[in-house]
Amino acid sequence: MAFQQALSGLNGASKAIDATSHNIANSSTVGYKSSVAHFGDVYAASLAGAGSSQIGIGVNLAAIQQQFTQGNITSTNNPLDISINGAGFFRMDQNGATTYTRNGQFHLDKNGYVINDQGMKLTGYAAQSGIVIPSTPSPIQISASDLSPQATGLNSSSTFNGVKASLNLDSRKTMPTTALNDGAAAGSSTAFAPDPLSYNYSTALSIYDTLGNAHTQTFYFRKTANAGEWAVYSNVDGTTNQNVSSSTQTTAGQGPIGLLQFDQYGKLTSNPITVTVDMLKVMQSSGQPLGNGSLSPQTFTLDFTGTTQFGSAFGTNRLEQDGYAAGHLVGLSIGADGVVQGRYSNGQTFAQGQVVLANFTDPNGLQALGNNQWSETSTSGPALVGAPNTSSLGVLSSSTVEESNVDLTAELVNLITQQRNYQANAQSIKTQDQIMQTLVNLR
Repeated sequence: MAFQQALSGLNGASKAIDATSHNIANSSTVGYKSSVAHFGDVYAASLAGAGSSQIGIGVNLAAIQQQFTQGNITSTNNPLDISINGAGFFRMDQNGATTYTRNGQFHLDKNGYVINDQGMKLTGYAAQSGIVIPSTPSPIQISASDLSPQATGLNSSSTFNGVKASLNLDSRKTMPTTALNDGAAAGSSTAFAPDPLSYNYSTALSIYDTLGNAHTQTFYFRKTANAGEWAVYSNVDGTTNQNVSSSTQTTAGQGPIGLLQFDQYGKLTSNPITVTVDMLKVMQSSGQPLGNGSLSPQTFTLDFTGTTQFGSAFGTNRLEQDGYAAGHLVGLSIGADGVVQGRYSNGQTFAQGQVVLANFTDPNGLQALGNNQWSETSTSGPALVGAPNTSSLGVLSSSTVEESNVDLTAELVNLITQQRNYQANAQSIKTQDQIMQTLVNLR
């Protein structure tokens, strides 16, 4: 029986060496998880039950268990390389078949799909108009189309519409003595050209028409004779005042477009102002008598929320608008939440999709397919799919990969130990052979 025991020991040691050699071979494989051979002793079945003198008949390979511990994170130069810090697997699609992996080395194919080296497609939630819509995961496809321009005040996806300005108007200033040319009578060609001595402060920003053309809108702030009141004037591209009007003006294109009024504590009490820009007149005044074909007139809101009148110097704390020019895709980035952001030449970013992760109750129940791919089995349980950094799922890091979790030093020590086990089992066979030879030589 010692031959059987020793042979099973040789076989077991050989399997352990195989597992260790496989780990060593994949010590530089991205996303690889090391394997450990588990063994169990073997006893002969007995109808009378086990006695105190029962001797086992060897060892067998109980299982090869993978260790799903975290590997080190290494930086790369590819923005589509992704590592998972924590639990979870990337969900891949290959012609409708779903597999799972920890290898985050991805790139784009000719159709814009995010794929791995085997051509499998990374899946996630799709995005519509820059908004991620959680639904059934599908292959993530990056759109290379140009981003359409967005006119100021007409951006339905923006958190605000029009222009937002937050200023401080110095309460110590008085009304200028020089009169401000606030526009001519309707139909006159007299330009709006305020003398710098006729207003206290001015500021400007770019606004956009429906074709994405940028126009400079300038605001002039003039202290009035009334306490805590400032008149706001405006023009676009330095053209006539008649190109900018508001419902508060007594005559279209004349006078201030609005009044900012403050209480005794310097807090704004009047807000907002709705203005209309006659883009056709702006373009004609700029030497384009037929205009550029954009929407005209263009109406939007001037929101002065946060504007104050304190006894300190004039300052602009916020000045922004929600329009932008057309742009083309110049780069991609992936956030910790898995959202794939497209960066455009006009400075805008839009979501192209969101990477999802999948986790399992028993990852060791997954079936290894090679190429760092696993498939779901009844033992692993169903995939629990969700966005990164939710539930038990880890976070993502762009331009990084997860190294193999193989401890090369420990594996080399294990290799030596298993070699000694193999030699010891071979010695058992040699000893049994010598015993048998002694019996044969008996007279």
